Amino acid sequence: MFVDKVKVMVQAGDGGSGVINFRREKFVDHGGPDGGDGGMGGNIVFIASNNQNTLAAFRHQKELRAEPGGSGASQKKHGKNGADLLIAVPVGTVAYNEEGIIIADLIKDKQQIIIANGGAGGFGNAHFISSRRQAPRIAENGEKGERLNLVLELKMIANVGLVGLPNAGKSTLLKSISNARPEIADYPFTTLRPNLGVVDIDKSTSLLFADIPGLIAGASQGKGLGDEFLRHIERTSVLVHMIDIYEDVVGAYKTIQKELKNYKIDLSARPQIVVLNKIDGFDKGILTTKLKALRTIIPARTPLITISAAGKMGINDLLYAVKKMLAKTNKPAKEAPIKQLPILSLPNVDDAWQVEKTGNHYVVSGKKIERFAERSDMNNPQAVARLRDIMRKMGIMHELVRQGIQAGQMIIIGKKFSHKIEY
Repeated sequence: MFVDKVKVMVQAGDGGSGVINFRREKFVDHGGPDGGDGGMGGNIVFIASNNQNTLAAFRHQKELRAEPGGSGASQKKHGKNGADLLIAVPVGTVAYNEEGIIIADLIKDKQQIIIANGGAGGFGNAHFISSRRQAPRIAENGEKGERLNLVLELKMIANVGLVGLPNAGKSTLLKSISNARPEIADYPFTTLRPNLGVVDIDKSTSLLFADIPGLIAGASQGKGLGDEFLRHIERTSVLVHMIDIYEDVVGAYKTIQKELKNYKIDLSARPQIVVLNKIDGFDKGILTTKLKALRTIIPARTPLITISAAGKMGINDLLYAVKKMLAKTNKPAKEAPIKQLPILSLPNVDDAWQVEKTGNHYVVSGKKIERFAERSDMNNPQAVARLRDIMRKMGIMHELVRQGIQAGQMIIIGKKFSHKIEY
C-alpha cells in the first residue's frame, strides 16, 4: 500500500542516573566515593533510503522509542550508552513538528539526521569530590530524552512531473518512455498513487519522471485525489501538462493551471511543456484549430507539442524539449559578490533565565537552570543545597529577593517539567 503521510511520536532514550557509592574494601581505609556516571540515552536517527518508497511501515508503528542509558555503578563504572534507533525512510521524506515547522528534509540517499536527542547521563558522586566536599552524597538523575509528535510527508524527488485531467494519458506516456509499469485503464482515476520512471533520453542523459494521479477542478482544496498528490510535484523542475485532444483543450488547460496556482505553493509558474495527446487518426483540420486556440492562452515561452503516447508518435520531440528546458532551468545563477559584514557576538542563550511571580509562588525558567533542576534529586538534601548554590551563583536568588520573595514561599523551576523547592 502506498502511504505518503503519517503521524508518529518519537521518544529518544532517557539518560541513565549516576549513583552514590563508597569504596568498601578490606585493608582500604576511607575508600572514598566511587559512584559512576549514567550512560547517554539513544538518539532517534532518520536515514534516507532509495530502497524505501512509501511510509506504510509507520501506519501500525505510531511510537518510536530509542534505548535509555544505563545507570552508573560502583568503582566509577560508567553506565551503558543507549543504542540509537536508526529508522529508514524514503528519499524525499519531510518531518514537521506540532507547529508545522520543518525539522528535517531528507533529499539524498543515505542522508542521516538526528530527529530527537537522547538525554545526557547524570553524574555519580565520584564526580563531586572537592577539597570542601570529601564525601559527597550527591548523584544526578539522567536527563529526559527529547519527545516529539511529528507529521511525516513523502514528497517524491523527480526531474519532471506529468500533470493533467484524468485519462489524459500520463500513465501511458510513462510506460512508453520508461521501465515503469503503472496501471492503465479506460476509466478516470486509474492511477491511485504516484509512479516514478527512469527515462533515458540519450547516452548522457537520464531523467526521473513522476506520474501524478489525475486532477480535477477543486483538487487544490482536496477534491478528487486532490492535494494529497500535488505535493509530489513540489520538487520537480519541469511540468509536462498533458491534455486529451478529444476534450475541450482550452477548458482542460485552464482547469489544471487554476489548481496548480491555488495550491499552497504556486506551481503554475513552474516551467511547463503543454502536450496534446492521442493525435493518431485525429482530423488534422480540427487539430490545427485546437492548437491555435491553445496558443492564444498559453505563454509564448511554453512549448506546445503533439504526441500519441500509445502510438509513440512525437515522443522524441517531447523528450528533447524536456532536456532542453531542464538545461535552462538548472543553469547555475551568477553569485552576487559577498560583502564583508561586521561580526556581532550574541549572548549565551543557554545561560539566560527569567523569574516571574505567579500567585503566591515564583517561576524560574531558563535552559541551563532547568537542566540542573531536572538532574537534581529533590529528595536528597545535599542535591537541593547544591541546586541552591547554583542558583545563587547565577544571580537567580538575588532576583528572587529583589522581587520580594519571603521565607517558605515556593520556587518552581521550569514550565514543562516543574521542580519545586522552598525559599
